[in-house]
Amino acid sequence: MFRVDRIFVNNKQFYTYTIKLPKTTLLIIANDVGFISCRAIDVDVFDSLPHLKERGVVCGCASGVKTIEELLNAPLVKVTDAAKERGIYVGMLVRDALTKLE
Repeated sequence: MFRVDRIFVNNKQFYTYTIKLPKTTLLIIANDVGFISCRAIDVDVFDSLPHLKERGVVCGCASGVKTIEELLNAPLVKVTDAAKERGIYVGMLVRDALTKLE
């Protein structure tokens, strides 16, 4: 199952992606600037590989979430350097981090 919905956080529009996979669910909240996901995406890869690092991918992830609502209210456990440059940091709630994606 693949589901896309539109949400607003502080009057900013985002799209949510819920992808049911065998034994797990991939969750992503994104706009044109960046994205936040569940831990199923390896955020570290965007800073560790030179060709990805130079793109300045703005993203982060939270752990232990099973729904978009849980993701919105979870603290970030990983963020890219490009996210840090926008004031997004580990421990920040996803809901608050999304307001920095402008």
